This record gives sequence, C-alpha cells and structure tokens, in this order.
Amino acid sequence: QVQLVESGGGLVQAGDSLRITCTASGGTFGSYNMGWFRQAPGNEREFVASISRTGRTTYYADSVKGRFTISRDNARNTVLLVMDDLNAEDTAVYYCAGSMKWNVNNVYTSQDDYDFWGQGTQVTVYS
Repeated sequence: QVQLVESGGGLVQAGDSLRITCTASGGTFGSYNMGWFRQAPGNEREFVASISRTGRTTYYADSVKGRFTISRDNARNTVLLVMDDLNAEDTAVYYCAGSMKWNVNNVYTSQDDYDFWGQGTQVTVYS
C-alpha cells in the first residue's frame, strides 16, 4: 500500500515563495508518475503540475506556469513543488498524487489518471 504524506504548507504573504514536499512510502516510488492538485474552498479539485517517472517530463496548469516548479528525487522518494510569486488565488489545500498509468506524452492532468493520494497540506496566501 503506497502512502503519500505532504508537508511544508503554511501562511505566506502575496509575492512570497513556499516549498511543499510529498514523501512516499510502501511502494516503488520510481515507477510512479507524480502530480500535484489543489482545491480551494467551494471549488473543484484542479490539476497543478505533473512529473514523469524519471523526472524528464513536467507539465503545468496555465495558472501556475512560470511560477511553480515540480521536481522529484527518486533516491529519497520525494516530490517537491516550489511555488514562487504566490497570490491569493493560490490559496488551497494541495494534494500529492501518484499514477501507475502510461501514455505516450507522459503528461497526467486528470484526477482519473491517479491511483493514490495524500491527505493534503494547506497553503494560505494573504495580501
């Protein structure tokens, strides 16, 4: 059973940066594509970023492109999301997810692509 635990959320001011980490256990981390999603109050959960098994392919939602960076360390079973120039619209619970799917583009943006999820970490941005 794969377990994902997010950490590093918090309260930050608009314009600041924050790093959130997802740590995996109980599986073969390097065999999973990984992704970050977020859910703001009253909104549907939405895709943020994904990274392929090797880390070679990354993909971002338009709303975070150029501000967020996803990376992974397969030796440490971790995936990192660095969030720069945060704004109030980034306030949400951020979820880490893992996927055993495969497609030719190595891009995984749908919640249905993912097989296991973390519990989430809250990120709050104030002006």
